Amino acid sequence: MQVYNNVPAFAVWKSYTSNVTNLRKSMSRLSSGLRINMAGDDPAGLAMSERLRAQYRNTAAAANNVENKINYLQTADSWLQKIHDIMGRMAELAIMANDGTKSQVDRTNLQKEFEQMQKEIQRITSGATAAGKFNGLYLFRGGSGVPTATGDGVQTGFGAVRLQVGPDSNQVFNEQPINLTATNYAVVGSYNTYSYGSVNMTLLGSNPSTVMWASLICGENLSISVQSVAQGAVDKLNLGIDYVSSIRSVLGAEMNRMEQTLSGLRNYEENIRATESRIRDVDVAYETTQFSKFQILTQVGTAMLAQANALPGSVMTLVG
Repeated sequence: MQVYNNVPAFAVWKSYTSNVTNLRKSMSRLSSGLRINMAGDDPAGLAMSERLRAQYRNTAAAANNVENKINYLQTADSWLQKIHDIMGRMAELAIMANDGTKSQVDRTNLQKEFEQMQKEIQRITSGATAAGKFNGLYLFRGGSGVPTATGDGVQTGFGAVRLQVGPDSNQVFNEQPINLTATNYAVVGSYNTYSYGSVNMTLLGSNPSTVMWASLICGENLSISVQSVAQGAVDKLNLGIDYVSSIRSVLGAEMNRMEQTLSGLRNYEENIRATESRIRDVDVAYETTQFSKFQILTQVGTAMLAQANALPGSVMTLVG
């Protein structure tokens, strides 16, 4: 029996402090809901978890970009639908004017509504008002709002609408916006070029398709006030309707593609979050079991430490 060094007490104290440390860690995990609260808990797991966190945050931001792009396309399509409706009404007025039973007064009255329809298309495509815009960007004059170039078959050089659609920097989508700007006697080109990473595609052909928008919009170039020109107006309007239809078909295809991209990003984000959660989040059932174990061991250790500290006192019975 020894008095100077209480070896049994030291052994009990060692186990006791270890159990207290584990109990504190278990309490911290249960209270935070995380298995890894500091780097020392699991260095490798922490590094992997942080990489996954950055990845799903980037993916969430990319998904938000895609949603904005879908809204951008939907807004453009809604204005094009309005242009479709207006040109349809203009064609109706032109057909009504091409009626031999109509008097010149009747055609003059039809021409008044026809001119107002022309002005509305011009208002939407001119960029002078909030019409035809999305978040301050011109929908039909280029994303940056740069004035359109004019001339025979001119390919305009607008600033593209650019957005990242994936967690990696090379997953970028570029679009040259639709150009429907009307100017007197100008042939305006319209084209869409898309870029995704290193893959580049040009839709509607490599050369810009052209349409005489000025002849459709400007009053001096298109009129139904005279029966002899009314049929020509119908033909031009039908060409314009077909042209807008082709643009809307491209927008529709692009919207479907963006919706598929968004769905893929959401699924990817969900899987990344699940993986990160498995690494970093605490298993409550398992940790509760551990907490109960270390709590009992700590209580037992306290009692045993008291007993171990009492052992040297029995020496006094021998001395006495």
